[in-house]
Amino acid sequence: MFDPANPVPHWTSSTVQRVASEPTLAGAAVRYANLGIPVFPCVPGGKQPLTPNGFHDATSSARVVHGWWRRTPDANIGLPTGVGSGILVVDVDIHPGGSGFEAFEQARAEGLADGWGWLVRTPSGGIHAYYPAERDHEQRSWQVPSAHVDFRGDGGYVIAPPSLLEVDGAIRAYDVIAVTTQPVKSLDAVKLRQFLEPPRSRHVARPTGLPPNGCRPEALARVVALTPEGGRNRALFWASCRMAEDGQSRANAVSYLMPAAQYAGLPDREIESTIDSAFRIASRLGPGSRLGPTQRNEAIQL
Repeated sequence: MFDPANPVPHWTSSTVQRVASEPTLAGAAVRYANLGIPVFPCVPGGKQPLTPNGFHDATSSARVVHGWWRRTPDANIGLPTGVGSGILVVDVDIHPGGSGFEAFEQARAEGLADGWGWLVRTPSGGIHAYYPAERDHEQRSWQVPSAHVDFRGDGGYVIAPPSLLEVDGAIRAYDVIAVTTQPVKSLDAVKLRQFLEPPRSRHVARPTGLPPNGCRPEALARVVALTPEGGRNRALFWASCRMAEDGQSRANAVSYLMPAAQYAGLPDREIESTIDSAFRIASRLGPGSRLGPTQRNEAIQL
C-alpha cells in the first residue's frame, strides 16, 4: 500500500501489474472498478473520451463499467487523476520536438520527483510516473512544454494500462515497466513546476501554422485540434489570445476552441482555465494592445 494515510487504500504495489495482465481491456476496466478505482471509456486506439462529460463521468460502479465496455469492448481506459482516484501522474514526453527525460531526471536528483510508486511506458516511448495523492490536497494539472513534462492531477486524466494506442501506424500498449520497492511519497506539483518552468517570458511564441494576420476562428480551431502533445496548451492559449484581441467574446472562443482542444486531448477544466487566462490578460492590456509575438505578455497560467 502507498501509505496508511492514503485516501484510496486499494492502490497497492501490485494493483497495476495485476490489472495490466488482464487479457482484455473490458476485463481490465472491470477489475479497476472492482478495486474501487473510477474509470471511463475512451475511443479505441485513442485518448478522446466516449462519455458525454469526459473524465467527470468516471465511476467505480462495476455494473456501469461493464455496460460501457460491453458496448465498446476495445475502448481504452481513462483514469481520472487527483484526490478522487488517489493518484498523481507526471507525464514525461518524447517526440520529434524533444524529450522530457533529462528534465525529469534532474527533478528526481533534486528530490522533487523521486517518490513514484510505479512507471508506465507510454506508446510514444515516454513514461507516466505514478505518485499517491494526499487527502484533501488538491493539485491542479499543468504543462511545461519547454521541458516536455506534463503533470496530471485534479482536473486531468491519463490513459491507463493495458490500453492500446496507434503510433506511427503501429498499435502499442501502455506497459508497466517498474514497481518500486522503496517507500513512496506524494508529489509537490508546485515545486516541481517551479523547477521545470523557464524564466517568465515577455513574449508568447507563435505556434507553427497559425494564420499571420486577422482572426479566423475556424483556422485557429483547426490548429489547436491538430497540435500534438507538448504544444497543445500553448496553441490553445495563443488562439484564445488572438480571439480576445479581435474583440471576440469568451463564449465565442469557447464555442470554437473547446471542441478543438478536446479533440487534441486536453481536459475540460484545463481548457477553460487556459481560455480564461488569455481573456484575463487581454482585458488587463486593454483594447489598444495586441497579444502578438512582439508584445509584452504573461506566461500561461493553468
